Amino acid sequence: MTLSTPLCGALEIEYPIVQAPIGSATRPELAAAVSNAGGLGTLAVTWRPPDRAAEFVERTRERTDRPFAVNVVLDPEAKEVATEDHLDAVLDAGVPAVSFSFGDATPYIERVHDGGASVLVTVGSAEEAEVAAKAGADVIVAQGWESGGHVQSEVATLPLVPRVADAVDVPVVAAGGIADGRGVAAVLAAGADGAWLGTRFVATEEAAVENHYRERIVDAEETETLYSELFDIGWKGTPHRVLRNSTTENWEQAGRPAPGDRPSEGETIAEYPGGHPIVRYGDDLPMEGVEGDLEALALYAGQSSGLTEEVQPAADVVEELVAETEARIDQLSQLVQ
Repeated sequence: MTLSTPLCGALEIEYPIVQAPIGSATRPELAAAVSNAGGLGTLAVTWRPPDRAAEFVERTRERTDRPFAVNVVLDPEAKEVATEDHLDAVLDAGVPAVSFSFGDATPYIERVHDGGASVLVTVGSAEEAEVAAKAGADVIVAQGWESGGHVQSEVATLPLVPRVADAVDVPVVAAGGIADGRGVAAVLAAGADGAWLGTRFVATEEAAVENHYRERIVDAEETETLYSELFDIGWKGTPHRVLRNSTTENWEQAGRPAPGDRPSEGETIAEYPGGHPIVRYGDDLPMEGVEGDLEALALYAGQSSGLTEEVQPAADVVEELVAETEARIDQLSQLVQ
């Protein structure tokens, strides 16, 4: 048995495994490791200036000759750089695929195709999927409510995926709550053509995060996440899922007050290399080099954190996902007499 779906042909990858953008936790080393292992690695570039985004593409290309993607968030609350400027930079650098999230990608799809790249669009409903497919998206990513980080949908993954798969005629990737081969097999059975994993790839050796973050994911139970808009300084108005920590606990104990009345709001609790401050309730995660009260920062993670048991190289994660998925499908096929 060889695990291959229409997604593999659409993106020219070996296996239907996609590493989610995971914000500032991404870097060329991670994306290239996933792509070299046969999946699709992804870089987040929204919070990087265009020249830095182009550099990330070039550095990734130096490490792999296989396809990889960049993600661009479209929500204006999340960005300081115009989408057009990001696209010019990454397409000129030769990125093979661009994924869009948190907004209508319609105005940008033709530009990406003209630049020779494929387009993935993340959606939270069948209606959004239809709009994106009609606009020319090559792949639709159906993100369920279980996801870590910022979340586009209020619908769980398994109800969402069949709805999206029925609505479009392009490959569908399922996101949210997937951390092992059983999850990949489940979403394939539900109508997806691939799986999109974020939390699992944060807990890899190549992720650009401090060890405390990885260890919290590995130690967490599936019940230890909070879905809210709490960490909104830097990106307002978008729900997200994080691991519970001292910041979330103090806020809940105070009665979940609104912004402006939250405990210790605006307090500097950490800083980036070079001294740039990170304040409580900021949307910053504990990326590599950050110092301070890392435990109190936004520890983005999905409910799949309960299935993440160890820190591994990214290539090993892809290899295990594929082997587990193939084994699970084989087991299920034996149930049919």
